[in-house]
Amino acid sequence: MSQPVIRTEALTKRYGGLVAVDGVDLQVDQGDLFGFLGPNGSGKTTTVRMLLGLVFATSGRIEVLGRPMPRAAAAVLPEVGSLVEGPAFYPHLSGRANLALFDAAGPGRSGGRRDRRRRIDDALGRVGLDGVGRRPVKAYSSGMRQRLGLAAALLRAPRLLILDEPTNGLDPKGMREIRDLLAGLVRGGATTVFLSSHLLAEVEQVCTRAAIVHQGRLVAQDRVDALLAPTGRVTVTTPDLPKAAELATALRGVRLGGRHADRLTVQLDGTAPEELNRQLVAGGVRVRELLVERPSLEDVFLELTAGGARDAPG
Repeated sequence: MSQPVIRTEALTKRYGGLVAVDGVDLQVDQGDLFGFLGPNGSGKTTTVRMLLGLVFATSGRIEVLGRPMPRAAAAVLPEVGSLVEGPAFYPHLSGRANLALFDAAGPGRSGGRRDRRRRIDDALGRVGLDGVGRRPVKAYSSGMRQRLGLAAALLRAPRLLILDEPTNGLDPKGMREIRDLLAGLVRGGATTVFLSSHLLAEVEQVCTRAAIVHQGRLVAQDRVDALLAPTGRVTVTTPDLPKAAELATALRGVRLGGRHADRLTVQLDGTAPEELNRQLVAGGVRVRELLVERPSLEDVFLELTAGGARDAPG
C-alpha cells in the first residue's frame, strides 16, 4: 500500500478567538485527483497554506510526500507545484520571462538553459498560452494570468500539484481545458492533484475523491462515486402506467412513489434497477426510460452542512 501524499491529523488553526480550521483529518493518496470543497470562508485556503508551510498550524500534524511540514519544507516543496489564490508576476515582463525567473529561483536542474526553454515551452503549451508567451503579462486577461500561474506550477513536473481555485477568471471553454489537463496528469500516474474549490460542479466532474469542509470542520471525505451513490428512487417513463405500477409492486421491497402523466416513481429497498426493468419488460410494459436517481454534489453538500458538521466518513 502506497504512503499517503498528504496526511493531516487534528489540524487546527486559530486566529485569536476565531477557529479557521478545526481538527481536520485529511488523507490524499498517490494518484488521487482530490477535491477539497467548501464555500468561501470555510477554511480551504488556510488549510492549503498550512500544507505548503506558508501558515503555521496552531496544533495538529501535517505530512506532505511522507515528510513533516513545515519542518521538511526545503526537501518537499521542490517536488510540489502550487497555485494559491491569485498568481503574482512581473507585469512588464512576458509570460515566458516570468516563468524563466520562477524556474531560475528554484533548485538547479541538469540541462541548463536549453532544458529550461524546453520545459517553459511545454508548460505554456499545456495551458494554452504557447501563442502569447512573449506578450507582457500586463496585457493578459485575468483568465490568461490564471493559466500562467498554472504553467508555473507545472514547470518542474511536480509529484504533487496543490491548486486553490485554479479556474478563477476562466470562461467555460477554459475551465473544461483545465479539467481535462488535470485529469490527464493523474492518468499519467506521476502526479497527484489536490484541488481546492467552491465550485461543486467542477469537483463533481473531474475529481475521484473529495472532502467537504464547513465552518472549518471536515464533514465528509470519500470517493466521489460513493458520495453520489444512488438514492434507491427510480423513475419509469411508460405509456402503460397502471400495468407498470402493478408489476413493480409485485417485487419484494418495491414501494410506489408518485405518478405524473406517463411517469411512475418507485422506491427500491434492496431490489436492483435492472431487476425492475426485467420485470416490466417481461410483463409487456413499454419502458421508454428508466432513470436511477442520484444526488448531485450540491445535494450532498447541502444535506451535510444544513445542520452543522457531523463526523466525517471514510
